[in-house]
Amino acid sequence: MSFIPSWTAELPCMHEELVRDRIQTLHREAEEQRLIHRMRQVRRARKQAERASVRLRQALARMA
Repeated sequence: MSFIPSWTAELPCMHEELVRDRIQTLHREAEEQRLIHRMRQVRRARKQAERASVRLRQALARMA
């Protein structure tokens, strides 16, 4: 008969908890990256709209 320490029974549970925590962390990081990407898209769209507005004002001024 071999001796198995009682803490070895806790290892699978600890491993599952670590894996679960890592998965949650990856999900949070992925959501943060999606948010950053959307914010960049909004900034880019605003800049494009501002440039278009300037071009429109310039074209209207030339017509006047």
